[in-house]
Amino acid sequence: MRPTGRLHLGHYHGVLKNWIQLQHEYECYFFVADWHALTTHYDEPYDIEQFTSDTVLDWLAAGVSPGSATLFVQSRVPEHAELHLLLSMITPVSWLERVPSYKDQQTRLADRDLSTYGFLGYPVLQSADILIYRAGNVPVGADQVAHVELTREIARRFNHIYGREPGFEQHAEAAVKKMGKKAARIYVEHRRSYQERGDTEALEKAQALLASQQNLSVGDRERLFGYLEGGGRIILPEPQAMLTEVPKVLGMDGEKMSKSLDNTIRLREDPAIVEQKILTMRTDPARVRRNDPGDPDKCPVFSLHEIYSTSEVKRWATQGCRSAGIGCVDCKGPLIDAINAEQAPIRERAAQFESDPDMLRSILQEGSEKARDTARETLEEVRGAIGILHR
Repeated sequence: MRPTGRLHLGHYHGVLKNWIQLQHEYECYFFVADWHALTTHYDEPYDIEQFTSDTVLDWLAAGVSPGSATLFVQSRVPEHAELHLLLSMITPVSWLERVPSYKDQQTRLADRDLSTYGFLGYPVLQSADILIYRAGNVPVGADQVAHVELTREIARRFNHIYGREPGFEQHAEAAVKKMGKKAARIYVEHRRSYQERGDTEALEKAQALLASQQNLSVGDRERLFGYLEGGGRIILPEPQAMLTEVPKVLGMDGEKMSKSLDNTIRLREDPAIVEQKILTMRTDPARVRRNDPGDPDKCPVFSLHEIYSTSEVKRWATQGCRSAGIGCVDCKGPLIDAINAEQAPIRERAAQFESDPDMLRSILQEGSEKARDTARETLEEVRGAIGILHR
């Protein structure tokens, strides 16, 4: 996440609840993208450090655990920047100009100067963020799939250019022998089945076998992944987009909840402020008076009912709205209660970290060091493949 301000309910329901589940199912890396914030806010850097702390505090308060996932700050892992530089050498400008969000952001943020290399090249930095950890999956909404696909294309181009090391086949055959006789025999059989008959099941079994090998170096494992398909060594594996359902959370003005529109309910919001904001939230414009019937499909408040209310409450609110049996204030009452009930444990967890700022700094320090260890390994492989290791 970019540190551009306090998080809100849209972040919680669209991203954080998913992260909380994923952290128990995968090895997860969650980071504050402070360099990315500079692509659009390079002239306003003074808030980034405070926003970084606020963002991580919101994560922890929501239930993201440093014991289950690696939490870190992008700029504390300079390997991201070096890989970005190296990938930028092979990425065609035309690939960047066709990224859907490039022109969209220029139009939407017309008040900002986005005619910079940093803005044009930010998808390459995104790719470096992903590839430096050799991520298998990237949880994104549908609007971000194009970015993951670009990352796949950059990885594919890098592997094509640099994956054909001198003596690749000899190195691969030597790596096969390191697997042990039984595993090596199974690998060779699956490889032959895939290459001679196109048996995709054999390919998947061979890939699973490689993933389970503990006695192979990272370089040998990636070399054998490439050897399976007849290509070169796979230095940077191609990630997959893990599509996540992102509910559309509307803000107080009926538009999508957004910090830039100042229409949000923030995480850790004071209960009285939550009540005030919900009570002033826009409703169906046809309901001018209390006894005017309304249409829930045209009322932004019902987007929150879809997220927070039970079937019984939604049925009550729908019937009451259409018949003018209840007023808008009545309709909003259960939402105020539900949002404040959800926020209560979030506020409690946040208070623990707010009272001990050293704990927050320690979490980010440890997470950044762990992330950097992994990033260094990848960068060493990348430098070696290019031929600039200089040991």
